Amino acid sequence: MKRASGSKWKLSISKVPSPLPLGGVFLTYYTMKILILGAGKMGSFFTDVLSFDHECAVYEIDPRRMRFLYNTQRFTTLDEIRDFKPELVINAVTLNYTIDVFEQVIPCLPKECIISDISSVKTGLKDFYEKTGMRYVSTHPMFGPTFANLGALSSENAIVINEGDYMGRIFFLDLYRKLGLNVHEYSFDEHDEAMAYSLSVPFVSTFVFSAVMKHQDAPGTTFKRHLKIARGVLGEDDTLLREILFNPRTKAHVEGIRSELKELIQIIDNRDEEALNAYLTKIRGNIR
Repeated sequence: MKRASGSKWKLSISKVPSPLPLGGVFLTYYTMKILILGAGKMGSFFTDVLSFDHECAVYEIDPRRMRFLYNTQRFTTLDEIRDFKPELVINAVTLNYTIDVFEQVIPCLPKECIISDISSVKTGLKDFYEKTGMRYVSTHPMFGPTFANLGALSSENAIVINEGDYMGRIFFLDLYRKLGLNVHEYSFDEHDEAMAYSLSVPFVSTFVFSAVMKHQDAPGTTFKRHLKIARGVLGEDDTLLREILFNPRTKAHVEGIRSELKELIQIIDNRDEEALNAYLTKIRGNIR
């Protein structure tokens, strides 16, 4: 199959143990020039994963954050990006800077370069990508860095948005599967709907726990586990928390939590054992 212009990828057909999407087509690739934006936990993770198979560079305005990066070039200026001529850019900065950093670096990129993000909230990104005229791919590795073990990802998930550049999607599908992740393909809208539920429900539940929490001198195991989760969630970037809460689809899920709490309060007020048994049966069924 003919490779895309400006790309060093090639597609080949091969028999594999389990069928892959895209009609059994999988990607074999030559060494690429990959630029990673941001040297935080996820930027460092992608550098570690990619730097031995590709020529990688990391752009970070704070050089101290790059002091432990290995086998990669370290950039602090846009001129260095221009000279590097990356073929793929992975934007791993915090959510509130994602588009701003793209706007800074895009003028320094070759026309055929693919730009990509790994944001957990995709609000506004599709429109931004379309306006740039650049090739793009969007993914969401749902494995950290707050709680996941980045060295053992077989129980973790990743989403690849099925819109944008075909070759870019193939690259990330291949990469995530090699990491042992469970990979799913969603549209931008499907991703936002899924995240409105899978992020807003546990996050809002954590907010409620934190709001009523009091210090315990001798906390039980369950309390300590919830507290650990709460500290992790509330340690997230405020922009991420705001975007999750202000997702237009979030309100319905929060109202669902309020409705369940109202029912539970009524059961408690009435000391209704039969209703409590039915309620416990219902919620146990939900988590099977």
